[in-house]
Amino acid sequence: MISSNVKLVVFVPTSHADSVRKALGEAGAGKIGNYDFCSFSSQGIGRFRGNENSNPTIGKAGEHEAVKEERIEVMVTREILNDVIEKMKAAHPYEEVAFDIYPLEN
Repeated sequence: MISSNVKLVVFVPTSHADSVRKALGEAGAGKIGNYDFCSFSSQGIGRFRGNENSNPTIGKAGEHEAVKEERIEVMVTREILNDVIEKMKAAHPYEEVAFDIYPLEN
């Protein structure tokens, strides 16, 4: 039986982590039992280089960049996943949003 929940993980610069977390919660992500807006965050360094067609929020096209980022994890029901992703992208500052979706078995 496929779980009705997935885990959404998004990487966001620490400067925008609170606004992305808020958008996720307002879209219905992070509900666990009698709690909402549940998430887990860890910090790290995101690294990237945009090509000549990029328009990076941080840094310049063609240059290597390292940014302090948060990895934000939330549970999401499959039925609202597309809406949550849309609202997450709207709140995220990057041109290309790095995120993962993991199936859950619990």
